[in-house]
Amino acid sequence: MKSPDHPPPAHPARLILILSLAPSVGLGIGRFAYSLVLPDMRDTLDWSYSAAGFMNTINAAGYLAGALLASRIARQFGLSAAVRWATMVCVVSLALCAISGNFVALSFARLIVGFGAAIGFIAGAALAARIAQLQPPQANFLLSLFYAGPGLGILSSGLIAPFVLKAFGPGSWWIVWWALTLLGIVMTIPVFLAPIETGDSIAEAAPAKFAIAPIAIYLAGYFLFGAGYIAYMTFMIAYVRDAGGGAAAQSAFWCLIGFSAFVTPWVWRRVLARDRGGGSTAIILGVNALGAALPLFGHSAALLSISALVFGVAFFAVVGSTTAFVRFNYPPAIWPTAIAAMTIAFGLGQTLGPFAVGVITDAMGSLSYALSVSAATLALGAILSAFQGRLGRSPST
Repeated sequence: MKSPDHPPPAHPARLILILSLAPSVGLGIGRFAYSLVLPDMRDTLDWSYSAAGFMNTINAAGYLAGALLASRIARQFGLSAAVRWATMVCVVSLALCAISGNFVALSFARLIVGFGAAIGFIAGAALAARIAQLQPPQANFLLSLFYAGPGLGILSSGLIAPFVLKAFGPGSWWIVWWALTLLGIVMTIPVFLAPIETGDSIAEAAPAKFAIAPIAIYLAGYFLFGAGYIAYMTFMIAYVRDAGGGAAAQSAFWCLIGFSAFVTPWVWRRVLARDRGGGSTAIILGVNALGAALPLFGHSAALLSISALVFGVAFFAVVGSTTAFVRFNYPPAIWPTAIAAMTIAFGLGQTLGPFAVGVITDAMGSLSYALSVSAATLALGAILSAFQGRLGRSPST
């Protein structure tokens, strides 16, 4: 239903695409581009796989903290302000990553970018859901555009990082972080200039009650998604490099994952439109598990390319399916809280995942074991999600 206080924006798709730049910076660059720099950082700084995994664990811990505080911050300052300043925090943290090779300093920078990314993502998702809801026939498609944002960050960083490393040689990881900082600044400018206040009324709504019990199994499935996907996204570039892939191969693999985000809205449009409880999430998460498992069957360029495409096209849609689930099952006043609950479950999973997988890899001596655990975890998440039924229209009671 269209709100009389907030008429439909003239260009809803454009506004949502601008909003998507927040997760482009916070997630696509701030979190995932670390995988591109990780092999050089690990070699130069003499890290174990456990230490390398810890950097994404501390990032995920910051993300979890941000998810816990996002609704409160959005109510205090408004959704649009939360999106803008959280994104700026992410840019500052990228610069911090370039300044020092000290493990504690880098851990702090990774913590801060996670915190900012969560707030920007939750506030941005709530704003995007509000804008999409004002155009009911296109709501699911418009909402999918927001989740293409991390793909843009992945794609653009994939076109930059491997070639900077190749040009400047071993030990140039810090130069990559400066390049990514500049990229983040460029992407942040439209977020500050665009009139994205369209849906701030959500943040001003009185806090509504939210019950976890009716969606406990769905949250468990999303927790497993957080734990399972992060191993693939953290260590696959190292896997490609260990298989003999140079800068071009690493860039191509990473860019294929990012490119997948742009076709996600069309590939999953009908699936996301289904109001069938956790069914849509289960289908997409199952495909995600398949993409994560494919590298276990060989190192050929064709197989790795298919893996990147299949994993990527499902990876971005899983997150979109949870927001569609929230939109179908809860009134708008509860959206920020419900999205935050999803993000917390996701954050818990991805906090545990990278370090655990790093320990497994150090113990077993092969990244193949990490990928096996990742694929199995994603598959179990799909199974659990399938058991989530539809909620009544008053799930807060």
